[in-house]
Amino acid sequence: MTTEKSTQSVPEEQVSKIAEDVTVVANVANELVEEPVQESKAEDAEKPCAETFIDFSDEEAHLAANSSDFNLGEEIADEQTNDEVKDSSVETISSKTKDELIEMFGQLLESKPVQSIRKDVEVIKISFYKIHRTELDLAKKTFVDAGGNIEDFDIQIDNSEQKFKELFMQYRKKRDEFVNIIEQQKESNLVIKLKIIEDLKELINSGERLDQTFTAFRELQQRWKDVGLVPQTKAKDLWETYNLYVEKFYDFIKINKELRDLDLKRNYEAKLILCEETEALVIEPSIVSAFYKLQKLHEQWREIGPVTNEYKELLWSRFKEASSRINKQHQEYFEGLKEEQKRNLDIKNELCINTEALVNGAFSSRKDWNKASEKLIEIQKIWKTIGFAPKKDNSTIYERFRNACDNFFEQKRNFYLHIKTEMEHNFELKNEICQIAESLKESQEWKKSTEELILLQKRWKDIGPVSRRHSDAMWKRFRSACDEFFKNKSTHFSTVDEQYQLNLVAKLAILEEIETCDMSAVNFNTIKELQRRWSEIGFVPIKEKEKIQNKYKSAMDKLFTTLRGSDKERQMDKFKSKIHNIKGKGGEKKINYERDRLYNKIKQLETDIALLENNIGFFSKSKNAESMIKDVRNKIDRAKQEMKATIEMVQMIDNQDKEKE
Repeated sequence: MTTEKSTQSVPEEQVSKIAEDVTVVANVANELVEEPVQESKAEDAEKPCAETFIDFSDEEAHLAANSSDFNLGEEIADEQTNDEVKDSSVETISSKTKDELIEMFGQLLESKPVQSIRKDVEVIKISFYKIHRTELDLAKKTFVDAGGNIEDFDIQIDNSEQKFKELFMQYRKKRDEFVNIIEQQKESNLVIKLKIIEDLKELINSGERLDQTFTAFRELQQRWKDVGLVPQTKAKDLWETYNLYVEKFYDFIKINKELRDLDLKRNYEAKLILCEETEALVIEPSIVSAFYKLQKLHEQWREIGPVTNEYKELLWSRFKEASSRINKQHQEYFEGLKEEQKRNLDIKNELCINTEALVNGAFSSRKDWNKASEKLIEIQKIWKTIGFAPKKDNSTIYERFRNACDNFFEQKRNFYLHIKTEMEHNFELKNEICQIAESLKESQEWKKSTEELILLQKRWKDIGPVSRRHSDAMWKRFRSACDEFFKNKSTHFSTVDEQYQLNLVAKLAILEEIETCDMSAVNFNTIKELQRRWSEIGFVPIKEKEKIQNKYKSAMDKLFTTLRGSDKERQMDKFKSKIHNIKGKGGEKKINYERDRLYNKIKQLETDIALLENNIGFFSKSKNAESMIKDVRNKIDRAKQEMKATIEMVQMIDNQDKEKE
């Protein structure tokens, strides 16, 4: 006969005949099958060792599937199981209104498979009718309180309840359709397996050669394994009938005893190895891994053929006992894991508090932000070493931590965006200073060029930092130009040390004059005269330069402090005096340069103000934006005040030009 696999349908008469055979042999099957079949569940009829197949609970399945450490930044949510997500949504569903529940019900029916929404539908249904009953009770109470008789109360038609019932009918219809498809598939599988049994019966009675018959028998066994589930009511009898004919194959087919004994011996050795492997799982480091391996061993046990009656019960008892030990360890492991998860939740709560403290911190410099970032990175490293929290809390605590991290890095990005804009502006200003310094390095107008370079150096100090990749090169370029000029100057004045000493004496005399002058008689003209006399005096010895300059600056500051009370007035008067001195020396070019510089500063401040005002719109969309917006508004106010003062300086220069005309 042919042993070719076939999925053709069996004639109804033949199916009926086979079904009758199934019923007849059901009563004697238990004596022939190898292991005792569990009678508690019909669906376990195909599992001779069904009691050791323990299904995971939702929580155990989740924990077993996610036993490794998780990786921070966007990966923890993907490790959640569907059941975990459903449990975390129960509280959310129960807090919704009737209309919201109806809308959610409709979305579930449209977007998810019907077999995956049973739990959500149950929660929605309970929540809906809880609200409905509350509303009905309230209406009855209101009716009675108004003097009505409870027997006369008329229940009004509730459109929302009607919509809910319609949706529920859709859900039941879809569910029934799904169940029908599964049952149809089971019926189809039943027909296929009945055909396999029929082929097995024919094989037993065939007169083919021994090797051909045995090969056909193995092919039928494999086909049986490949077919899926059958209806529960038929599963037990079907399995018993199949085993009956397997036993009959060994008993009645014309196979010599030597081959049969060899097959039984091979099965004995295979099952003995499975017993040893199962017993070795007791010392397996991973309990979860051991449990999964145990399930695979049970599958292998089921697929191995029979052994002699002498060893049947002995092997099965040994295998079952080892399986029980693994199952007990597995249960104890998950009980301990629950306690560990509670501790993990406490630790993660503490890490969230520390992260939120960093989010609320006020950092105004890159150094502060870098220190805070290092702290957050350390917190994230600790988080990665902690296992899961309890299933109902795991998603919530992770979202809290992730949101805090996102808020922190969003604030940091905004800070560095502003810093980047400032550094680009600083780069342009310093590049301009380098160009001016390079144009002066060959100059022999020693005094004038020295003053200009000193002003450039002051400007350089006042300008903020530039990008690191340009910082060193930019500084070396500026320093090189200055050094070359002062080297030339030093060479030129190497023979004028005596003059420097005389200049020092003259400047000391002016300082003494300032210290001993009558402060009540000092006015701006007096100060301007002192400044003029000081500026006309040449250089002093280099070792005395800084000291004498500091004394002069201190003395002049004292005079200006006496004359002016406010910082702004002092700054404007000083600037006016500076312009006047430059103009008195015929420094029109320097005045024009100063005006251009101030004008560029005004334009840059306008740009900065516009950028800051634009940033407020972005900050308003982020969490914890109030503190950031307040900081930006303070920067805008300072920039406007600085721009106003700069405009006054430009106007001062322009007014002096008009006076000249």
